[in-house]
Order: sequence, then structure tokens, then C-alpha cells
Amino acid sequence: MMTQLADSNLALNGGTPVRSKAWPAWPVWGERERAVVQTVLDSGKWGLGGTQIPTFAERFAQYQQAAHAIPVSSGTKALEVALRAAGVGRDDEVIIPSYTFIATASSCIEVQAIPIFADIDLDTYTLDPKSAEALITKRTKALMPVHVAGCPADMDAIIALAKRRGLAVIEDAAQAHGAEWKGRRVGAIGDCGGFSFQSSKNLCAGEGGAITTDDEALYQRAWSLHNCGRVLGDAGYDRPTIGSNLRMTEWQAAILLAQMERLQEQTERRNRNALYLSEQLSQIPGIAPARRDERVTQHAYHLYVFRYNAEAFSGLTRDEFLQALRAEGIPCSPGYSPLYREGAFQEGLQVAGRTVSYRDVNLPNVEQACPVTVWLTQSMFIGDQSDMDDIVEAVAKIHRAASKGV
Repeated sequence: MMTQLADSNLALNGGTPVRSKAWPAWPVWGERERAVVQTVLDSGKWGLGGTQIPTFAERFAQYQQAAHAIPVSSGTKALEVALRAAGVGRDDEVIIPSYTFIATASSCIEVQAIPIFADIDLDTYTLDPKSAEALITKRTKALMPVHVAGCPADMDAIIALAKRRGLAVIEDAAQAHGAEWKGRRVGAIGDCGGFSFQSSKNLCAGEGGAITTDDEALYQRAWSLHNCGRVLGDAGYDRPTIGSNLRMTEWQAAILLAQMERLQEQTERRNRNALYLSEQLSQIPGIAPARRDERVTQHAYHLYVFRYNAEAFSGLTRDEFLQALRAEGIPCSPGYSPLYREGAFQEGLQVAGRTVSYRDVNLPNVEQACPVTVWLTQSMFIGDQSDMDDIVEAVAKIHRAASKGV
């Protein structure tokens, strides 16, 4: 039990929690989802030859303002196929941010490329273009910015850097459905992008992913790679490319079509609630919401991120703060650690016949950010303003208790 705060009003110490009612359930579903599953069942076409997959591909491309979308089996495979289609392969280097899920790095390794970790912007948690530029070598083939938490990376600086140095840009948009940079939705601002439809995502079907692009040649290569090497539009059996079966099923596509009917309203609701929450939390000493760049015209808010300053809470550690916040009925987590510190990268990786170790990597911004970061998840933001008020009151309650001392 926490010993730093003795205030009996804290739920952790036996007091009444700020919130006892349930948070909005995820995923949200109803009769529409039930009906589309029945439609697929009755069709007898549960994979190839059905109508749901091509319909979803068209509608998702339109939603993300891309010329093309290719539904695939997962977000991880979306990134892998995107890399291959962009010509990234054996012994190439791909610069990625150090604050991200492992799939950003593992997709590079799967194509026998070397992930190179760059630092992040301390305020937005996204790839720092200056750090990325300093890491470019003759082996660098691509940049992979991550729109982490649903916040678009600085695509102006990243695209300018890529053009200046002749690099591909593959957007990791796994958490960024509907996110916009200067009015343009992410995923095809660069050469291509990868999305995830895993269970926690803002648009979900349990699993699944998609590749988006405006590049016709890249689209055709990616389509072939995800579909056993077939040529787009050719029903024959000649396979000029070695591909794999990474196709989405009709079940997933049907669910996603139904979920898309809810997505924009949910996204707008997340934005309203998150902006209100940031305004309120900013008034509590020691709480600093992640900065939203003014060029971000729509944030996906797959995660809501803020930094915690223990000094403003009388030395209460971040982990103790999280424990107290959960006790008040507010689900929360510490988020990522620097990815290069995970065991797989510390022990040395065998990639393209090379042993690659990241033991000497130490990036100051991500090292500073990770120990003080707090995450709230997207489903908390599809409720109403009173839900945000509960978060604010819980944080304020812990701050008041800390102000009283031990």
C-alpha cells in the first residue's frame, strides 16, 4: 500500500473513489454488426470472391483521402508489405522513432532491414526530424514516422527531409485512423502508410490492417505481395513475384464497414473531450498534456498522453500516482519504455547476416519522457464531458492530498 500519502479521503486509503460507474465499453457494436456477419455467413463467400473486402478497401481509402487501400491480415504485416513495396530490403536502414510499439521495428527486421532509433520531440512524442537527419547514412533507405497515440508526426519536416535525401516515407499510422495534418488525412502523405484494426484500435475488427498509398506502382507491388504474388487484375497462375497470403477475410471487412459508420462521430467526440480535458488538466500543477501541434487539424486520440511532475505532488512517484488514480476509478497506464531497451534489442539481433546491438543507444528526450508519462485510452473519450470531469477531479484530489504532505 502507498505510504507517501496519509489522506483518508483517497480511495487508496479507504476513501470513496471519485468514480464508481463503468467507462464506455469497447468495442461499440449493435444490430448493424450482427446483420453484416449474417450477410457474410449467408453469402457462402468468406474470403476470396466476396464483396466486403473490395468495398471496405474503397471506403477506407476514401476516408483516409488516399487513392488506394489494401486490406491485410494485421497492422504489423501492413508495415512489412509497405516496406517491401517501397523497395526496402536486405541491409538497408530505416530510421524510426524510439517511442513506439515493437511492430515499427520488427517489420523492418522481417524484410532484413536494420531499424535505426531516432529521438522524439519531447512535447509531442513523435519522431524528431533533426535527430533523424543526423542518423542518415549511405545505407538509409526510408523514414518511418509514427503517428503515435493518434497524433500526426511533423510531416512537413519529414517529407522535406526525405526529398532532400532521396528517402522513402512509410507512415506508421496504426493508431491514427482519421488523423489529419493540415487538413490531409495521414497514411498517404508519404509514399504509403500502414494501419491496424486490432481490438484496441479506434477502428477495430479484432485483428486486421491496411496499406494506403497514392502511388499506383507501389500499390500494384503491395497488392501482389499481400496476395501470393498474383498480378492485380490477372486471374491466371503466373507469379512474377514471391508474395504471401496476407489477405483480410470477409468477416473482418464486413465488421469494419459497420464500424466505419461510427468512426467519424466517435473521432469528433474524442477530439472535443480531449481538448476539454487538456484545458482542465493544465490548471493542475505538475500535469502537462502532450502538445497538440496547431497543424494537427484532427487528432485520432487513440491514446491521451500527459506528463507527470512528481515534485508538484510532494515527491509522489509516477507509479504511485498511477496506483492512486486507478483507485479513484480512472484506468491509466505508464505507456512505452524506450523501444531499444527491450530485451530483444539489448541482446543483439541477427539481421541480414549481421549482429546488431542497441546497448549503446541512449536518446535523451525519450529517456526523459518515459518515466513521467501517463496514458489514458481512447474508449474513455467516447463518453461525455462529465467523464472528463471525473478524470480532472481524481487528479486534483490526489494533488490536494499530496499538498497536505505525508
